Amino acid sequence: MKKKIGIYGFTGCAGDQLTIIHSEDKLIPFFDKVEIVSFRMAQSNNKECELDIAFIEGSITTEEQKKRLIEIRNRTDILVPIGTCACFGGIQSMKLGDGKYMDRYRKVYGNNKITIDKAFESLPLNSFVKVDYCIPGCPISSLQFFSAFTKLINDFRPVLYEFPVCTECKWHENQCLLTEKNLPCLGPITRAGCGAVCLDHSIPCVGCWGPVDEANIAYESKLFLKQGFSSQEIIKKFRMFGGKASQELVKSLIKNENK
Repeated sequence: MKKKIGIYGFTGCAGDQLTIIHSEDKLIPFFDKVEIVSFRMAQSNNKECELDIAFIEGSITTEEQKKRLIEIRNRTDILVPIGTCACFGGIQSMKLGDGKYMDRYRKVYGNNKITIDKAFESLPLNSFVKVDYCIPGCPISSLQFFSAFTKLINDFRPVLYEFPVCTECKWHENQCLLTEKNLPCLGPITRAGCGAVCLDHSIPCVGCWGPVDEANIAYESKLFLKQGFSSQEIIKKFRMFGGKASQELVKSLIKNENK
């Protein structure tokens, strides 16, 4: 029996779903192996039913989205966030926890009473439900997605990259922009998977694939401080794609700055 798959999107640019759709050479043969019961960007006959796997893009920013996410989780065996927004919160959560969310909210909506839904600071999926795997990227790599997809539908555990972009950069024999050119590169603390595409063109990594596990944040901060960046500049850079994962880093840097 074919596995039932759902692909959903919340707050984001839809780039991850588009990456899947635009992989024409893989799309038909891969999806012929499963039953796609819900994928609004690709089909109109979507169903609400029990799922074997749900792939979900985007962060959660409203009570309605939160309720919808929990509902999907309750009828899904395996739930996989796809993209940096779903995994970490994305750009929309770069100011998460700074205490000024309502000030930003009022700049957009003023004092108008919003009755359609209740919004809050953008958060990744794992803030509300259990997630089984995480495929980061801004957008995701089709290679990583279809590799994980193949393993999951065949009941194998996908092995995703757990090392930093620096590794991919070294594979390409690039000159280190951080230590040799003193440029603010986030390669050492960013999860690999992008293929070091920016670094191949001598552009410092901005961290769009989210933080790598066990990143040496303290040493990276010291390097940036030696380069002349202030703590606030470092915090801004780390926060851009770090989302929820960058909160402890921000607290640590602010604490050290106030000593």
